[in-house]
Amino acid sequence: MSYPNTRLRRLRYNKTLREMVEDVHLRVEDFIFPVFVCEGSNIKREVSSMPGQYQFSIDKLPDLFKQIISKGIKSILLFGVPIGKDEEGLVSCDDNGIVQNAIKFIKKEYPEILLIVDLCNCQYTTHGHCGTLVDDDVHNDKTLVNLSKQALSLVKAGADILAPSDMMDGRVLHIRQSLDKNGYEKTPIFSYSIKYASAFYGPFRDAANNSPKLGDRKSYQMNFKNSIEAIREAESDIKEGADAIIIKPALSYLDIINKIKSKFNIPIIAYNVSGEYSMVAAASEREWVDRLDITLEILMSMKRAGATAIITYHALEIADKIKNNV
Repeated sequence: MSYPNTRLRRLRYNKTLREMVEDVHLRVEDFIFPVFVCEGSNIKREVSSMPGQYQFSIDKLPDLFKQIISKGIKSILLFGVPIGKDEEGLVSCDDNGIVQNAIKFIKKEYPEILLIVDLCNCQYTTHGHCGTLVDDDVHNDKTLVNLSKQALSLVKAGADILAPSDMMDGRVLHIRQSLDKNGYEKTPIFSYSIKYASAFYGPFRDAANNSPKLGDRKSYQMNFKNSIEAIREAESDIKEGADAIIIKPALSYLDIINKIKSKFNIPIIAYNVSGEYSMVAAASEREWVDRLDITLEILMSMKRAGATAIITYHALEIADKIKNNV
């Protein structure tokens, strides 16, 4: 049936009717807010390339968590910014390290918050790569050993969920076996199964202080020209025991989110990354776009593509708009 019998605009004239027939929904509960914790005291340091985002010392976290809880956000993704680093990133396994101490503080003071912890070596290595270097390349299997040690240290501190972001082959299986062997079989793994070697990560490297000192990460992160490879990566991690799949970046990779959602019956988490955030911030500062409107549209596109949840730096600013259904 076609025009004039069918007029699709009939469902658009009335606001209540438009809301009634919406088929994609975005909730504050869908958001995971990234938090950067640094060593020291009385520190709230703005990330210059990410206006409105900060590194916090542990004693300044209450200021942030007051906002997080008041906005109705229930989940965070924790990153550590240590002072001390070493060649293999073994400082990440220190039970009194910056992330471990932050985990203990958060779980004591804010037990209602779901605490997802990034699991990687790039913030902890002197060279800035995500694992142990051998002949100027990241050695896959040596890195797996360190990642498993780091995983155990994080869950002992109280991490609810681990999110390995290194892109080493076999790391989900290695971490899963290590957790299970040590009595942490209930701890979920949210794997960065599909993490592209992307130019969208630039601002994040300012926030996490993890820029590689030599070369790039193209030998382990995915080629952004590829899509079929993403299916293989997701399938491999699922078979190894991943409980959810993180896809990073999100905005330019909505097709990948949709492919994985269509192929696998598993939660998909889209990472609305730093470069995406900073582009919106820069354009809105110049009044080229309405910041909240364009943010809502971007986040909704990720849900429409198939994302179950979204890691986003916009969570605090967009929460009220979502709750008020504006």
